[in-house]
Amino acid sequence: MAKEEKVEELSGQPCPMCTKNTLTLRESDTEVPYFGKMFVFSMTCSSCKFHKADVEAAEAHEPAKYVIEVSSEEDMKIRVVRSSHATIKIPHVTTITPGPASNGAITNIEGILTKVKEIIEDAKESAEDNADKKKAKNLLKKLQKVMWGNEKLKITIEDPTGNSAIISDKAVKSKLK
Repeated sequence: MAKEEKVEELSGQPCPMCTKNTLTLRESDTEVPYFGKMFVFSMTCSSCKFHKADVEAAEAHEPAKYVIEVSSEEDMKIRVVRSSHATIKIPHVTTITPGPASNGAITNIEGILTKVKEIIEDAKESAEDNADKKKAKNLLKKLQKVMWGNEKLKITIEDPTGNSAIISDKAVKSKLK
């Protein structure tokens, strides 16, 4: 588990979206076992609910790619550090690419899969074609089976900044090409 060391907060800042002085900036130091010291940054507006977060390693890391095969319910607990620059690839399910609205996070495999489920549920709700709705429903069933440890799934995280990691002996780390 990550250990938070200190938190600095600055309130009453101008929000880049609504321009009201209701933005809170937060920075904290966190020690992540087997990865090192991380800086966690966030900004949240209490007026318009704008939110942006990122993580950055205190030490420079090489661009990296992590691959893990999730095969048990126990794997849901595996720690994941994801910067806002990272791409998450889940073959035959989805790819989450970084962009201006991307957020970094310190989470676990379950957190990643829960986020993917939310994305698919939103797509299912907005789909007009029955085939698209059925495909989304099948993907949701597959993800639930993975979370219960009844089905395997490969997850890849690619980060050109090296600020992401899958903290597990099961994860295979390689240089990002």
